[in-house]
Amino acid sequence: MKYLTGYPESMQTQVRELVTQTRLGTMLQKKYPGTHDIRTDKALYGYVMDLKNEFLRNADALSKVAYDSKLQVIAHALGTHTTVSRVQGSKLKSKREIRVASLFKEVPIEFLRMITVHELAHLKEKAHDKAFYQLCTYMEPQYHQFELDLRLYLTHVDAGGEAPWVLNPGVMDPGSSPG
Repeated sequence: MKYLTGYPESMQTQVRELVTQTRLGTMLQKKYPGTHDIRTDKALYGYVMDLKNEFLRNADALSKVAYDSKLQVIAHALGTHTTVSRVQGSKLKSKREIRVASLFKEVPIEFLRMITVHELAHLKEKAHDKAFYQLCTYMEPQYHQFELDLRLYLTHVDAGGEAPWVLNPGVMDPGSSPG
């Protein structure tokens, strides 16, 4: 229950029961029936830039947005935002990057939106404080619900459950043939 430590004990008890009964994955699949099709770094960059341009037009530019397969293992994080500064002549140039854990390639769009909104909010607000979460909910009104459901999903996987989403409904596996 490491993903739910800040939540009430009564909720943790309910989740433990769902895990024991192997119903947590099914519950999440019913609530979020399919995955998104944003699978490449280029598609992710476009998705994040659309959100940034809609909500944070005046924020610093992003030079890179990418999926990162090492992120969860190394940083114990699901997404990161970094600023890389370099001296070029007499000027200091900085580049902003967002990296998203590769596990977000095959989850519902709501989970991807939650993590990208979270990382975009860091362009304006550094700390996880009231202003930060207000900005998150401005960009995604259901931010807290999506975050909770993502935590439930991570708890499900941590307990040995399989990912409830194999492929987006209607999207064929590239290695398979029709019919």
